[in-house]
Amino acid sequence: MAQSLNTKVDLVMKGTSYHGMNNYGNIMIGDKGFEYYNQRKLEDYIQIPWEEIDYVIASVMFRGKYIPRFAIQTKRSGTFSFAAAHPKEMLRAIRKYVPSERMVRSLSFFDVLKRSFRSVFRKNK
Repeated sequence: MAQSLNTKVDLVMKGTSYHGMNNYGNIMIGDKGFEYYNQRKLEDYIQIPWEEIDYVIASVMFRGKYIPRFAIQTKRSGTFSFAAAHPKEMLRAIRKYVPSERMVRSLSFFDVLKRSFRSVFRKNK
């Protein structure tokens, strides 16, 4: 059983972790960090202190109407992807602890295509 980082909890919500296989559980936002606990295996959890978070990357679609998932990029441990039942509410709770310049949008499908075409034409010159 994991010991929680947080002393005060701001938000608890059902969510999915995309670290390895898809795991369903609860996401907890608190005063000390971001936590994910698996629903079935209690020893399967992710705890990220706020000081360790480098960027929060949100996948935004339809001009902000739909956010299917978000990722947390840490300074040392890599990137963790999550989906939440209500992602806007989750990102607003994270925004209290992570500066707004560290919360970014991921590239859209067309932006990725545009970059790839530009890089192909630059290499040919």
